Amino acid sequence: MNMRKITSMTMLLSLIVLIINSIVLYVVPEGRVAYWADWRFLGLTKEDWGAQHTTVGFLFVFAGLLHLYYNWNPILAYMKNKARQIKVFTGPFNVALAITVIFVVGTYFHIPPMSTILEISGHFKNAASEKYGEPPYGHAESSSLAMFTKREGLDLETSLVLLKSAGFQFGDEKDTIKEIAATNEVAPQVIYEAIKPATIQAAAPAPGEPIPFPDAPQAGWGKKILADVCAEYDLDVNEIVAAFAARNIDANADMAIKDIAAGAEMEPMQLFEVLHEIVNNSDQ
Repeated sequence: MNMRKITSMTMLLSLIVLIINSIVLYVVPEGRVAYWADWRFLGLTKEDWGAQHTTVGFLFVFAGLLHLYYNWNPILAYMKNKARQIKVFTGPFNVALAITVIFVVGTYFHIPPMSTILEISGHFKNAASEKYGEPPYGHAESSSLAMFTKREGLDLETSLVLLKSAGFQFGDEKDTIKEIAATNEVAPQVIYEAIKPATIQAAAPAPGEPIPFPDAPQAGWGKKILADVCAEYDLDVNEIVAAFAARNIDANADMAIKDIAAGAEMEPMQLFEVLHEIVNNSDQ
């Protein structure tokens, strides 16, 4: 058997699979959304596509090394000048190096068109979040039913009754939302929707009183607009912007929370903690 041909065909086929995987992973929802909605494409989950990308990537690298071995002499010929002397920095090599460096550096510094490629991917992921919905909190599907109902303000006993009446099979309150969903071949999101009516009604604020600022951010916090957050909790957006400025955080009313956080080199959760501190200090 001709190993050169086998190597070349392996590289070609693995490249095709990698291209398909790359396209899928380019548009796949964020992990929290994919796991919550049990997202699948061609029957494969986000984890399945990621695993294939990794293993087939190794195959491509291995085949590439063999290809390099079998074609070492032609490669050396590419690196020779007109005097037939080996020269690394030939014209073609320099062009290839420049293209590679531009993409690496451009991606790091978010320079177009590399940043545009990432922004388009982000658009697909944001659209998926709107379509499938966000989990109440990170890795909510991994919480036991008891912990989930406690965190979401649901009555546990009522939740158990609702699940049974809906025909869902499960062991007890120690089962995770993910396990219950897998047993019944539905998405964790479906389990949540089934027990939502078990919400324990908190005391409503008196007429005219604002909704108290929460101690933890709600799902989709990073995508919210600062002006909308301030309106929801009856906060003066100008005072909040000024308070951010006093902490060297650049913000304006029309900016998304994640963009404000990125500009301050912090995570949206960290910005929430800053805002929480600002609100609490203003109430004192």
